[in-house]
Amino acid sequence: MPQTGWFDPTRIWFFGLLVMLCGAVLAYIFAARRGMRINVRRIAGLEAVDDAVGRATEMGRSCLYIPGVQDMNDIQTIASLTVLARVAKTAAEYDARVEIPTTRSLVMTAARETVQAAYLAAGRPEAFSPDQVYYVTDEQFGYVAYVQGLMVRERPAACFYMGSFFAESLILAEMGNSVGAIQIAGTAQPAQLPFFVAACDYTLIGEEFFAASAYLSGEPDQLGSLKGQDVGKLIVGAGIITGVAAETIAGLTGSVAVRSFVDFLINRVLT
Repeated sequence: MPQTGWFDPTRIWFFGLLVMLCGAVLAYIFAARRGMRINVRRIAGLEAVDDAVGRATEMGRSCLYIPGVQDMNDIQTIASLTVLARVAKTAAEYDARVEIPTTRSLVMTAARETVQAAYLAAGRPEAFSPDQVYYVTDEQFGYVAYVQGLMVRERPAACFYMGSFFAESLILAEMGNSVGAIQIAGTAQPAQLPFFVAACDYTLIGEEFFAASAYLSGEPDQLGSLKGQDVGKLIVGAGIITGVAAETIAGLTGSVAVRSFVDFLINRVLT
């Protein structure tokens, strides 16, 4: 007769691995709250934000911020709004204009609130205009055509491409390059990274983009979480190397003991 149980003893090793990963994140969060210094390597693309906005201010031209082409249910769009807050705050401090055309109405609303909060944090709430953030169209290439025309007319001095991009990545980056703008891009789309790297001055690659929130804010919880995830990656990486080495040795030597260890990893730890 089948019986229900609250705990599967065959998954104990997997549970232990999960506890280890989560424990590393929590441990570093608590350590950061107690004042532990957590170093994050310098990310050139984020360091260049102030310089890019400053350049636009000196030239008397605007900044253009593209928050990707996906909706708010995409994690890259959420990460993009974090960078937008920094760009908008810097623009408010430097008295530079930043323009944010969007492809989704919900992104427009979230971006508008983000920019308004950034201007308030900079002490210049009166400088904010809702017209800085506006909706264009959901149509991918209709949006691209509008942004291209905007670049030709306004000739922005700084262009930021942060979020999820597809075929439009090279079109936008090449157009920005043709008008002489300094360009900073960030995305987690592997297929679009080569285009941004080739056409932009700075590119946030993959996890650099997602780490922007912790890097820019310096909040202990976010820094601790970032450090804990790095430790988790080291643990997983060590496990992968151990498994590959054991499988190689078992295949070359035919060792029964090593083969048993490999079977243990596959059948107990990973399943």
